[in-house]
Amino acid sequence: MRAIDWVSESAPNPSWIRLLDQTRLPNDEIVLEIRTVDQLIDAISRLAVRGAPALGVAGAMGAALALQNGSAETATEEIARLREARPTAVNLAWGVDRVMRSFDQGFDAVLTEAIAVRDEDILGSQRMAEKGYNLLAELLPEKINEGLTLMTICNTGSLAAVEGGTALGVIAEVFRRGDLTNVIACETRPLFQGARLTAWELAKMGAPHQTVVDSAANFITSQGGIDAILVGADRIAANGDSANKIGTFSIALGAQYAGIPFIVVAPESTIDVETASGDLITIEDRGTDEVVTINGKRMSPAETTSLNPAFDVTPAALITGIVTDARVIRPALGQQPADAL
Repeated sequence: MRAIDWVSESAPNPSWIRLLDQTRLPNDEIVLEIRTVDQLIDAISRLAVRGAPALGVAGAMGAALALQNGSAETATEEIARLREARPTAVNLAWGVDRVMRSFDQGFDAVLTEAIAVRDEDILGSQRMAEKGYNLLAELLPEKINEGLTLMTICNTGSLAAVEGGTALGVIAEVFRRGDLTNVIACETRPLFQGARLTAWELAKMGAPHQTVVDSAANFITSQGGIDAILVGADRIAANGDSANKIGTFSIALGAQYAGIPFIVVAPESTIDVETASGDLITIEDRGTDEVVTINGKRMSPAETTSLNPAFDVTPAALITGIVTDARVIRPALGQQPADAL
């Protein structure tokens, strides 16, 4: 099942967006029928749909939904709110902005562009998987045929896209080619996207895997048990600094200490050339409740509040390679995302 898709209904029934509710995984596979922009914003805000590529598709389809359900004036207001639903993830705004270029041509043109965003995302995942595998083969020529042990954080597979995914899509390609020994999935506090979602995807594909508490990741890496670390990104600055799930910066430092490749995998749409460097990226803070509450039970005193940055920024100097659907960027060789394709 695709994590996100457009469901076309016959007139006069309005079409809608189908989402797999990721907050209910791995225990329940619940499909959401998103029929209004407010419902979509709510789903985005509570992470029922998440992941950079999927958010780009959500932005594109959400704009089509707004225009289907209202006038040009009301749609414009709704689309503006949708665009700002996740401030760090650039793909959401990118998806909105892309289809809005067809806004004056009417609903059919906007929907056609939204479907194109979806289809390009599927093809882009395939390209990233191939390019990522080839980069691993280049960097680890002696190890890849023996079988790689790879580490990742958060969830970057088919749940984070339409199909395929980014970093986990590369790992899936390694598995399909018979070159995977094990995957170490960081649990990814506070919402356990690694323990819940990445483990769910790996189990579905039958890939060998283990989860690890986030704070153990660098020790395990330092002991020589990891061949490479692959992660996604929610925004990549012009200089290569990359924002991703909180905890990514830490394991990048661990990779540097251990002398192993640290690879970022994300579509070209995640590159924001208007943001010069990572220190200019707005980091979303999601508040106290996610940190102090687990499965409905509060773990801290009522008086305790929390810092809860959803993302951190890994400097380009720590990144071995950035794999997109169009190219491989090598920051260590002086290459930057802002360079011309």
